[in-house]
Amino acid sequence: MGIRTKEYRDLAIEQIDFILGDGSRSYVTGFGVNPPVYPHHRSSSCPDLPTECGWSDFRSSDPNKQTLIGALVGGPDRTGYYEDSRDDFERNEVAIDYNAGLQSAIAGLIHLELMGERQGLQ
Repeated sequence: MGIRTKEYRDLAIEQIDFILGDGSRSYVTGFGVNPPVYPHHRSSSCPDLPTECGWSDFRSSDPNKQTLIGALVGGPDRTGYYEDSRDDFERNEVAIDYNAGLQSAIAGLIHLELMGERQGLQ
């Protein structure tokens, strides 16, 4: 197979579980327990069309008006600190590099499940 395959698979599963909310909160918008509602994402801060959107909407203290379903935010720092704040782009930005990795990892877990190498994928 590979070097320490089971250990790496188990670590990947633990990380996905943490991201999706096993650690008391989800880091994926619109999903799981206590998901982020202030992602650093300008267009999700905008009101419904045809109302115009401006920086005042982005800087509002209200939760984002549009829910991005399934977008991973930056997450906690090395000490575990996380604040759901639109102003904190390091921990709350929605970025393609975070989300590409998340989708790839989930696709890998689904593949293992379909191949019968991972039982009970939840």
